Amino acid sequence: MTPSLCFAGKSPVRIWGLTPRQRVMHVLAAAGEHPVAAAPDALENGADVLIFRADVLLDDRLVQYVADTPDLMLQTDAGGKRVTVAAHVPARIAARVFSDIEALAEVPEIPGIRVETPQTLAVSFQARLLKFDPPFALPVTGQNRRELERRLFAWSYKGVTDLVTKWAWPLPARWAVGQCVRLGIRPNQVTAVSLVLVVLAGLLFARGHFGWGLLAGWIMTFLDTVDGKLARVTVTSSRFGHYFDHLIDLVHPPAWYILWGIGLSVFRPGPIWFDTGAVLWYIVAGYIAGRLAEGLFQWRLGRFGIFCWRPADSYFRLVTARRNPNLLLLTLSVLAGRPDLGLLAVAFWTVLTSGILLLRLAAGAVERRQRGALRSWLADAGSDAWAGTLAARLFTRRSAA
Repeated sequence: MTPSLCFAGKSPVRIWGLTPRQRVMHVLAAAGEHPVAAAPDALENGADVLIFRADVLLDDRLVQYVADTPDLMLQTDAGGKRVTVAAHVPARIAARVFSDIEALAEVPEIPGIRVETPQTLAVSFQARLLKFDPPFALPVTGQNRRELERRLFAWSYKGVTDLVTKWAWPLPARWAVGQCVRLGIRPNQVTAVSLVLVVLAGLLFARGHFGWGLLAGWIMTFLDTVDGKLARVTVTSSRFGHYFDHLIDLVHPPAWYILWGIGLSVFRPGPIWFDTGAVLWYIVAGYIAGRLAEGLFQWRLGRFGIFCWRPADSYFRLVTARRNPNLLLLTLSVLAGRPDLGLLAVAFWTVLTSGILLLRLAAGAVERRQRGALRSWLADAGSDAWAGTLAARLFTRRSAA
């Protein structure tokens, strides 16, 4: 039977364009759940009831966990007392629980109803976002709106990624996401602009206009960060958008390198001192090998990304030969007036880092055969063993409430 849905309290404050109530409903809908809105004193017997405070910003994982877990109350500390901010309870006790939640009263223990807090739930490791980030349930006020937007944006960011995405894009991307929310721009529209820039950059590379091509390419990589963050903070991710974005990301880097090679004959007329075709084959083969190593690790070994296996793998992701680190090499080569050396640098770095990934894949296969299932270091990043380490500071939010 479809559960009913009730909200206690209210808040008109919008976090990235959504009130807490709207956000809960978006998260449930995105998960394919469509509970029926109802008043707590007008519920059918036997139907479960989902109750959420409408003035608390809940981590998406908490919303989903409450929806999926019957006989549960989710509580947090508020002013020194334990209050319930969400619940999934039978209809027979829903009115009583709703009353206590609305009054911010401490809900007494109820036989058969389990009590959890954000700190007791083992949902801090986000395999999809390659990060360790404890869940949160935070009160929403007009005074803390900007802080909550910063918090939610940080939550939407991948923990393990390349050095450009991790350190250069966050601040301007947060501003750009805010403008998109204000103007009503949707993630797929941002992705469509990215696709146009992919084509434009490629055409410019092929014509030997490397500087202008790099400008288009860097703007594209920035928008590639913006569309994903916009989708997560506004809960507007879609299956089409996911595959649209990932297909572009998968195909365009090797295409850019090939077009760069074509452009060298225009930029520097006459014979190139190295075999451009051979270099491009090394790049494409290395790129495919690296992607296959990543995919095989997640599919057959870890059920998580290869860059989450050990801290060394997470550090390696900062510089491994993916689009942004390679664009840095190409940019430096153009600034030095030697785009031909940029293509050689990309080939060398691609082959080297893909070789390392294949070695890590082999090491993972050996460890799995000898010791059983692999485990990501991020799954244990909240333990005291990682406290104060550089890896924890770079790739986790251990101090999150």
